[in-house]
Amino acid sequence: MNEILRPHAEDAYAHELTALEAQDSGVRPAGWRLSPRAVVRYLMGDTLDDGTEITPKYFGDRRLIEVAVASLVTDRALLLVGVPGTAKTWVSEHLTAAISGDSKLLVQGTAGMSEDALRYGWNYARLLAEGPSEEALVPSPIMVGMRAGKLVRIEELTRVPSDVQDALITVLSEKILPIPELGRETQARRGFNVVATANDRDRGVNELSSALRRRFNTVVMPLPATLEEEVRIVTDRSRAAAERMQLPPVKKDAVVEITRLVTIFRELRNGRTEDGRTQVKSPSSTLSTAEAISVVNQSRALSHHFGTGDIETEHLAASLSGAVVKDPERDGAVWREYVDVVVRNRKGWEELFESLRV
Repeated sequence: MNEILRPHAEDAYAHELTALEAQDSGVRPAGWRLSPRAVVRYLMGDTLDDGTEITPKYFGDRRLIEVAVASLVTDRALLLVGVPGTAKTWVSEHLTAAISGDSKLLVQGTAGMSEDALRYGWNYARLLAEGPSEEALVPSPIMVGMRAGKLVRIEELTRVPSDVQDALITVLSEKILPIPELGRETQARRGFNVVATANDRDRGVNELSSALRRRFNTVVMPLPATLEEEVRIVTDRSRAAAERMQLPPVKKDAVVEITRLVTIFRELRNGRTEDGRTQVKSPSSTLSTAEAISVVNQSRALSHHFGTGDIETEHLAASLSGAVVKDPERDGAVWREYVDVVVRNRKGWEELFESLRV
């Protein structure tokens, strides 16, 4: 059998979760696999007493993760808010893997989704043949999570139409899901809760009603605060991705090229150079940390299959332009101006400038 391209978090890090569970002496809330303190250790990384290395899943403020975990101990749901690429989905997956041991209960928010995705649907063949029955019912991930006492993930909540969003209000406030067709309801077991993600940058965003917002504790996921922190994230995550893609390690240190890439992304994203001396225009693309990781991965693939095995400047330049220029007319002009004004005059970037001019 072919290997799974991207295992679920609870499978990919099963050895870490098992080791943490064995050494976890903290108090575990009902339905939780680990104690809140152990969940934070899993996300932030640590070395256990038996020598097991827990790899960091999130690079950033530890207090932010503590607040997110503490929110899930209460009866309020958790909403992770941030611009694209701030690890909202990554954190939500690992939270559910560490707490429930299952990150697969997922609702993907889309502009065209109906209430069935949040509540339940029907097997219409059985419904027409037998009428409404438990056997004809098709439970949503939320209903499954309520019955099993597990966390449920809702991705891109603000993409869901407003009237569909409000189907969550009864679930989150009363912890019940009425099934009027059967004259019964599903009551949530201990351990059930919701982890939702949302951003306000993409097109098609729907505002959350005030009634729904009150049911969530909101944690804002920031972009990396410093250049060094973002370089560390991109380096670590791109290395892990290269292993999954079965690309050999680069022969020389790629930090120099990664630092250049992250510097460019941060400057275009912030509208000024890192030293604050020069104002630059920002393109329409988000230029998130996740996109920087993708650029490094593409550069690795280019270097392995069509180069020497090292990430060279030409590989970075080839991948960079496609990441920055999403709108050829508007972004193209912004990118050319940045290259001519900033890259051209930056000491040590002469080779990159020549590659970008091609």
